[in-house]
Amino acid sequence: MRPGRIVMLVLGTLSALLGLGLLAGAGATGWANYQQRDGGYFTSPSERFSADSYALSSPRLDIMTRGVPEAGPMDIAGSVMLSGTAADPVKAIFIGIAPRSDVEAYLSNVQHSEIVEVRFNPFRTQYREVAGTRAPARPADQPFWTASATGPGTQQLKWDLQSGTWAVVIMNADASTPVAFDLQAGARSDLLGPIFIGLLISGIVFLLIGLPLIVLGAAGLGRAGPPPLPPGYPAQPYGAQAHAMQPYPGQPGPGQAYGAQPYPAQPYPAAGYPVPGQPAWGSAPPGPSAHIYPARLSGYLDPNLSRWMWLVKWFLVIPHYVVLFFLWFAFIVVTIVAWFAILFTGRYPRSLFNFNVGVIRWNWRVAFYSYGALGTDLYPPFTLARTDYPADFDVDYPERLSRGLVLVKSWLLAIPHLLIIGVLTGTARTWTSRDGNWVQESMGLSLIGLLVLIAGFILLFTGEYWRGIFDLLLGLNRWIYRVITYVSLMRDEYPPFHLDMGPADPGDVPAIAYGGPPAGSAAAAPYAPPASGPGPSPAAGGPPAGPAGYYGIGGPAASINPEDHGGAGAPQGPNGPAQPGPGAPPGP
Repeated sequence: MRPGRIVMLVLGTLSALLGLGLLAGAGATGWANYQQRDGGYFTSPSERFSADSYALSSPRLDIMTRGVPEAGPMDIAGSVMLSGTAADPVKAIFIGIAPRSDVEAYLSNVQHSEIVEVRFNPFRTQYREVAGTRAPARPADQPFWTASATGPGTQQLKWDLQSGTWAVVIMNADASTPVAFDLQAGARSDLLGPIFIGLLISGIVFLLIGLPLIVLGAAGLGRAGPPPLPPGYPAQPYGAQAHAMQPYPGQPGPGQAYGAQPYPAQPYPAAGYPVPGQPAWGSAPPGPSAHIYPARLSGYLDPNLSRWMWLVKWFLVIPHYVVLFFLWFAFIVVTIVAWFAILFTGRYPRSLFNFNVGVIRWNWRVAFYSYGALGTDLYPPFTLARTDYPADFDVDYPERLSRGLVLVKSWLLAIPHLLIIGVLTGTARTWTSRDGNWVQESMGLSLIGLLVLIAGFILLFTGEYWRGIFDLLLGLNRWIYRVITYVSLMRDEYPPFHLDMGPADPGDVPAIAYGGPPAGSAAAAPYAPPASGPGPSPAAGGPPAGPAGYYGIGGPAASINPEDHGGAGAPQGPNGPAQPGPGAPPGP
């Protein structure tokens, strides 16, 4: 990948995230400013405060206004409101604000209760009891109050904030004991309007800087790789490694569990040419249950999985999580840009399409390695391009897309699939009562997470990976990634409601041996007759059929090299470009 484009993508993402944060702050500040229009206040709920003493005091003014939304530096330009009613209707209430030193002198050696902490959801008050032997004088007779309100019924005090240290005192007007009041606090700030404008302008500026950087970086990364393969062609096969994978002792027999069963070590035929519609070796031809979709996901089980490595893979993939955070944010931005492009032109920009497919491919490789399947111990590569990794994902590029469908398919038409995916990837939830409030809590794992955990423990204790679980996991992930393709606007074809299980996608194009020129042509004599059957037979150079219940080598037999496919289209063998065999025509 190009370092310059990566830097653009990272800087654009950081700038856009900062812009979104500033806009979120502007929205909250704007709402707060709207709520306090016409002299209004943010108010806390009215709650009962009581104590068996002469007075309630708050050494810090902010304790009484806790639960009120933060309105900025209110000590510069703002005001507070305190409203209270005596619990005993025959008593009068006194509310006063004064310098803390004067309040401490007034309540010296007077039994009173300091409000240390107030929580409103649920309501809970913590007091600190101060002992004393002296009865206080009537509070309204004291001259040091900066602001006060007293009388029967509901009394309200409003005070413009000033610099200094202040305290609040609430008492019975006759200085009697005990005290019990229904109190409500409020606050407002005159700075919310300017703060809202500043946050709004700053957020827009950072977004205008970040979004173009993201789009340019994504487009550059989408053009950075080799030209795309034709629709349906697989990447360089994982099975065609230069080294041969040998069986390990005690491998399971046909129909049993498998976890490290060997792939056949026989090489692929030297001359294999991709032909659409032909089944891969070792697999049955697509039947009526196979649903070919232009988004193809495959994953082939590692023959030598470690029993314990899956326990630490969540830690090993942390670098990928960091990268994917930036990639998925860019994916969302690119999808929005593509939405407008499709709406006005009917086309998905090719470079942006390649980038988004690469992001999903990267995510699938990480999922296959760790939380989605545990299918390999081979560490995922840091690239958007297709590689010989045992997990692959690709989408056929659409030349035209419907302008009308783009308006509804992401949110309306996809609802049935999104509900199913919610079941597959979501966790069970329940409502429980906590401190008098109903709280939603998640319980257990998602279906995919549970299956992966079961497969991991089976692998840990037996060294085997059950085929049924692996097939099911691949089918579930294939469903999810098809829906992601549809929701992200990359295809108009509606995803099938079907679980196409197994490692190979029904839409993958396999490779078969070249059968020679047409019969009767002048060039037919030097070549062997075509192999019979859906794929090459062992006699024709193909791999022998594997035992029932086992997958063959991981991946299609041969493919076009992504770096070379723009030329002669020579197929690739296990160790590089295929060499002509006895049944293949000579190269150019």
